[in-house]
Amino acid sequence: MKGKNILIVLGVLALGGALVAANLYYKRERGIKVTVETIRTRDLEAIVSASGKIQPKRLVNISADTPGRVVNLAVNEGDRVKMGQFLLQIDPKSLRTRVDSGTASLAAAQGSLDQVRQSIETARVQLEQSQRTLDRQRDLWNQQLTTREALDKAENDVRVSESALREREKQVTSQAARINQERATLESARYDLSKVRLESPIDGIVTRRNIQEGETAVIGTMNNAGTVLLTLADMSVIQAEVEVDETNIPNVVLGQQAKITIDALPDRSFKGHVSEIGNSPIQTAGTATNQATNFKVVVVLDEQIPDVRPGFTCTADITTATRKAVTAVPIPAVAVRELTYDANGQVVKPARDPKRRAGVTTTTPVAPVELKPGETRKEVEGVFVVRNNLAEFVTIKLGISGDKYFEILSGLKADDQVITGPYNSVRGMIDGDPVIIETPKK
Repeated sequence: MKGKNILIVLGVLALGGALVAANLYYKRERGIKVTVETIRTRDLEAIVSASGKIQPKRLVNISADTPGRVVNLAVNEGDRVKMGQFLLQIDPKSLRTRVDSGTASLAAAQGSLDQVRQSIETARVQLEQSQRTLDRQRDLWNQQLTTREALDKAENDVRVSESALREREKQVTSQAARINQERATLESARYDLSKVRLESPIDGIVTRRNIQEGETAVIGTMNNAGTVLLTLADMSVIQAEVEVDETNIPNVVLGQQAKITIDALPDRSFKGHVSEIGNSPIQTAGTATNQATNFKVVVVLDEQIPDVRPGFTCTADITTATRKAVTAVPIPAVAVRELTYDANGQVVKPARDPKRRAGVTTTTPVAPVELKPGETRKEVEGVFVVRNNLAEFVTIKLGISGDKYFEILSGLKADDQVITGPYNSVRGMIDGDPVIIETPKK
């Protein structure tokens, strides 16, 4: 009996302890375990990142102005050249023949002009002789010592001589025009002959050579592009040509500083500034209509890079705005909620759902409460601030976006504790949920 009584007492004590523990468990306030961060001032930079290619500021394509076979090629791809340096020569034989032919034609035309001028002198002498003969015949006619026939013949000889003189003078004008034409043809042939020797127009590097010695260079026409023989790049000024999305292009301004990283040169970055912003979107043949619209932005590098080559892939981080010592909030802390406002613009907080268990988040959609007269509903940005161990949703006004933080223009102050995670908890949290702040692990 004594042992039985001891067992009953122990059972009663165990049951009582269990009841007390259960009562304490259900009476204690449960909450969502969250991580928080204390608001403080920070220096922020808004960055627009874009990728593209490294290109020289000055790129020259060398093409042939006259067709012909390349007979002397003096440079190879990768060679450095100076302005005026000889690059290549096209076979000049046919052009020299044109120059010789033009020289001979011009000489013949000038000889013909000399002959015409000599004939003018002859015609002028004949006219003077005919005029003197006419004067003598008129004197004789007045003295009745000659016939009318002789006088008429003298007058006709004068008219014939005058006509011959005018004809010779016209021939001089025509022959002078022919000489000008022959001279122009000769100058054109000489100019074409001077173009068979190609020299570098800039100091730079031969980045491409599309011709071999012995091949024929073809000049361009209206419908067909000519042969690009060589491509020269002036690498003294290097720039990054990147594509910026249309949503970011309004924030990009001429002169903004940028940091350029080149894939071929890892672990290094280079300073630059924005020098050109495209006004029209980049057009790509055959692109779909739903493809993102990008604009060309040129960033000039402010320092020399000896190992760089045109066409290297690069990324430009353009600093579009900077803020010093501003209130900032972590990006994961910002959430969007739909709030109800009364006629005075004040937030109407709905009654807490009694079925919602403390510390349990849900993403199940809830039927919207019918609005009262004068009330409106709209989505706003805000953060959850921990106050009295409860999550309070505070609307905010955002400024620029940094790498990890948003600038806060209004709504928060220093030392506020905002909830930063976990992500699922922040996504399903509502105003008034109890929270438990987790201590960060060291």
